[in-house]
Amino acid sequence: MVRLEIKNLKFSYNSKPVLKNISMEVSPGKVTAVIGPNAAGKSTLLKCIAGILKPEGSILLDGKEINNFKRENLTRAVSYLSQESSTRAVLTVFEGVLLGRIHSLSWRVSDEDLKAAWNILRSMDIHKLAKRYLNELSGGQRQMVSIAQALVREPKVLLLDEPTSNLDLQHQLEILELIRGLTIERKISTLIVLHHLNLAARYADELVILNNGEVYASGKPSVLTPETLRSIYGVNARVTLDDHGIPQITPISSVRSKHLA
Repeated sequence: MVRLEIKNLKFSYNSKPVLKNISMEVSPGKVTAVIGPNAAGKSTLLKCIAGILKPEGSILLDGKEINNFKRENLTRAVSYLSQESSTRAVLTVFEGVLLGRIHSLSWRVSDEDLKAAWNILRSMDIHKLAKRYLNELSGGQRQMVSIAQALVREPKVLLLDEPTSNLDLQHQLEILELIRGLTIERKISTLIVLHHLNLAARYADELVILNNGEVYASGKPSVLTPETLRSIYGVNARVTLDDHGIPQITPISSVRSKHLA
């Protein structure tokens, strides 16, 4: 189990602040969803945690700065799926997923690696695609393979940037069920960027709402109030609770509608 802590994180593109004093925690066995409007800094936050960007502030794994990890150890502990997950490599689906085990692969592929790749394909019900080439797949199928590649590594920290963006509703629900189940079972610290607020409310234990590069609010899904939705997203919305106490959001209108009429 690895706890992810972020303290006073700052990042700028060409001297323009994108992230401003971000502080948050992601606990093992919990799914934390990062939500917010476009250009709030959500993807940038994940890239900073993954070590792709170099921010100011602290990113800690069980109290140890990620800058103090060897690259191979960080790659083993943290699995990151970006929005830009396309590949031009001529690989089969099985080979592509197997590459997710790159930290353990040597000249000889172990039975354990082969079993892990096959098991994740079966759990996601895409094992029938195993012999297909990646460049033959639809966008949604490639997205499923990318998610499988992130999960097969059995990471301690899982970073997912809009993993359901190219999927139909059925696969969105199945993937989020799978991610949540594995997060609990393997005690993963999972941080996921989502645009779909109802899915975020249903599958996340904690929400972090970013706006203009800052944490506007964080906590249980109950932070999604009509006032928050109006302030952050500029929409009038109805928020009701289902039988499990999970917020259900029904957009009604843009707050700008009367000005545009």
